[in-house]
Amino acid sequence: MTIYNLYLFDRDGTLLFYHEWIRRKYTSMSKEEEAKLLYGMLFSLKSFSAKLSPVDQKTGFMSYKTSVYRLSLYETASSLKFVVNTDNESSQQEIRDLMDSLYSNVYVEFAAKSPMFVPGEMVTSNLFRTKVDQFIKGSSLYQITA
Repeated sequence: MTIYNLYLFDRDGTLLFYHEWIRRKYTSMSKEEEAKLLYGMLFSLKSFSAKLSPVDQKTGFMSYKTSVYRLSLYETASSLKFVVNTDNESSQQEIRDLMDSLYSNVYVEFAAKSPMFVPGEMVTSNLFRTKVDQFIKGSSLYQITA
C-alpha cells in the first residue's frame, strides 16, 4: 500500500499536523486552505452519512474510495481526526488499525505527553514528526511505488 499523506485535525477543525510521503499533484492552494476544504468535506460527509443511514451508526463515516486513492478517517474519543490518503490496495480495517496504533503509540507518547504541547495549536515537534515518519515507514503497509 502506498501512503500519500496524513492530516491531523482537532475537534474544531484546526489543522494540528500535516506530513506527506508521496505527492504527485499539487494545487495552487496553501496547506491551510487545503486543510479547511478537506475538513469541510469531512464534516459534510459525516453529516450526510448519518442522516441517510438506515440504522443507528456507532462509527459513522470512515472512508471513501475512488479509482485512484482511498481517504480514511479515524476519529478518537476526544474528537481528534486522523485523515490518511492511500492507494486503494489495502482494506479499511488495515488502515484503521494503523491509525489507531499511530494515535496510541506516537501521538499520545510524543505529542500529548510533551511538556511543550498546547492543545489546539500545531504540533511542531521535530521528534513527533520523526516518530510519525518512522512509524509509517516501519509499518507493514508502507510501500514506495514509482
